[in-house]
Amino acid sequence: MDNFGVAVKGFIVDDGKLLLLKREPKNVQMPGIWEISGGRLELGESPFDGLKREVLEETGLNVEIVMPLSVRHFTRSDKQTITMIIFLCKPLGNEVKLSKEHTEFEWIPLENAKEKITDFFFQEIDFYNKHDLQKLL
Repeated sequence: MDNFGVAVKGFIVDDGKLLLLKREPKNVQMPGIWEISGGRLELGESPFDGLKREVLEETGLNVEIVMPLSVRHFTRSDKQTITMIIFLCKPLGNEVKLSKEHTEFEWIPLENAKEKITDFFFQEIDFYNKHDLQKLL
């Protein structure tokens, strides 16, 4: 079971802009990429509590979880299998305070997000736009 993890990510949108974080360059997995906030759950932790904890740790933001966007299941380059749940969230505040896991952040208009974010999250951007989820925020 050491080779399996459950992760959660927050697709945090405020006023049509997606919060992107840049991983620090010494990160073992995908250093320097632009991604969305989140991480692995602790054993027995609910996805909702875990996502709120991870976002708060990484960005200093509290969020409201609106709905799940997707569930992914994949194997990382280090052979660890991950089930990832990505949730649409809205921030309850706007002052971002980054942890040491990331070096930069940017609120980027959703129409420009694919220019910066890793392509792993393109399907969530497409789903958000296709279903006009801005109306839920």
